[in-house]
Amino acid sequence: MSQRYSAMTKFVFVTGGVVSSLGKGISAASLAAILESRGLSVTLIKLDPYINVDPGTMSPFQHGEVFVTDDGAETDLDLGHYERFITSRMRRSNSFSAGQIYKSVLEKERRGEYLGKTVQVIPHITNEIQDFIRRGARFGLPDAVDVAIVEIGGTVGDIESLPFLEAVRQMSLKMGPGNTAFVHLTYVPFIAAAGELKTKPTQHTVQKMREIGIQPDALLCRADRAIPKDEAEKISLFTNVPESGVISVWDADSIYKVPRMLHEQGLDDLICAKLQLSTKPADLSRWDTLVHEVEHPKSAVTIAMCGKYTDLSDSYKSLNEALRHAGIHNHARVNIEYVDSETLTPETADTLAKYDAILVPGGFGKRGVEGKIIAAQYAREHRIPYLGICLGMQVATIEYARHMAGLTGANSTEFDPESPHPVIALIDEWLDADGTVQKRDAQSDLGGTMRLGAQSSDVKPGTIAHEIYGPVVTERHRHRYEANERYLDRLQEAGLVISAITQREKLTEMVELPKSVHPWYVGVQFHPEFKSTPWDGHPLFIGYIKAALEHHQAQKGTA
Repeated sequence: MSQRYSAMTKFVFVTGGVVSSLGKGISAASLAAILESRGLSVTLIKLDPYINVDPGTMSPFQHGEVFVTDDGAETDLDLGHYERFITSRMRRSNSFSAGQIYKSVLEKERRGEYLGKTVQVIPHITNEIQDFIRRGARFGLPDAVDVAIVEIGGTVGDIESLPFLEAVRQMSLKMGPGNTAFVHLTYVPFIAAAGELKTKPTQHTVQKMREIGIQPDALLCRADRAIPKDEAEKISLFTNVPESGVISVWDADSIYKVPRMLHEQGLDDLICAKLQLSTKPADLSRWDTLVHEVEHPKSAVTIAMCGKYTDLSDSYKSLNEALRHAGIHNHARVNIEYVDSETLTPETADTLAKYDAILVPGGFGKRGVEGKIIAAQYAREHRIPYLGICLGMQVATIEYARHMAGLTGANSTEFDPESPHPVIALIDEWLDADGTVQKRDAQSDLGGTMRLGAQSSDVKPGTIAHEIYGPVVTERHRHRYEANERYLDRLQEAGLVISAITQREKLTEMVELPKSVHPWYVGVQFHPEFKSTPWDGHPLFIGYIKAALEHHQAQKGTA
């Protein structure tokens, strides 16, 4: 950990106004990255106002990707941005929802911890929120950070987020001057008919914040263009924010340009002054190098991502970023084309021929599965580099069982409970990361009952997996079904390589084809995308994109 700049953790509260999806997570992560470059230790905390305990049972169409931490928490996708932008790793305590807060308060009430008092939003809910925030920052502990950036989900004015805003207002009051700062992300729309930017929505959202007792210290003004000086002056005047605190955040073609954008307008200087932190200057040289690499690729590949959540790219946010990171480390631009697996049939499979590699991501439920199986088969038969992640490994196993191991009708019990050959089945017992034996059955609750978090397994020498990971692989999991141990011998006899397996439970972690049969064909039960960063990439994805580049060159040579 870096040298402590403050005896007590300081807090920056990031809120959003006017509309959602403006990029609070990227903005918060970018500010964290700049502060970290100044030598501060930083963490980020995400507060979600929905009543769900976590996003684990929410549709990707509703919420986007579910990001999984090492300790097995199912969290908001913004935690993925946090881990990609700063060196701190997120824990379960870095993300919580209104559902968790109310659940905790009600459990305390049932235990009699409130000593007969009437339990109310103020002070009980707001106090609980503050306790959770301090816990996420490791407040008062030896490993506490210098600055905790707290992102409050939703939009100011929503009824759901009011207890959270009230809680942070109280927290700021209790901590006193110099210990907290408020950053508000707002929207400045360009009205084409009038030919001008309109500041009124920003005026109103700040007015709403001031009504509840919060005065922003900085405004991040999102627009499709830079905010002119006269408009910034107007925003400053009507919101009581100094003009130096009115920061223009225009649309960028890469999220990795945002830290430089905010720094050049002095956001980090303003925050450090507000928090009374004296630090070294920011050093964003590695961000500049990263952006240069993104903008100057030496080659390009196109990947077919065959899934069923293709209408919303946020469903595969970490996966998209991991592929781009791997492209950076291969000096290549990675173009991702989404292929709806429901459209893939034996008759349409040839549409995959034009791609440099095929990827089947994770997913739940029966819809689109046969199309994913066809994608895996096409990649295998036509020697196109293939990466199957979670369900993608399972469909590769099903496909191999059906067409190479002679197991007609092979399937997963998730999709066909009566399959004559359930090569994929519900996992009912496994050893958790902390050594706890977990048990589940088909009647178990859906929420929080999967195999979750970081777990390790042994890797078979002489395999692609061993080239990538060495003797042991440790990756994050989020799944309920596994390759059925009873069929492993039959599959291996037919030529499928089980390249990583857990010793205690005999759970298959990685499968592949020998290089003598296929140049690069790998399936993994875990989610490697959660550990990829722009700085280090991830060896599995780097190897996959390298194989895609080689396939691209080979195809050019035969054209």
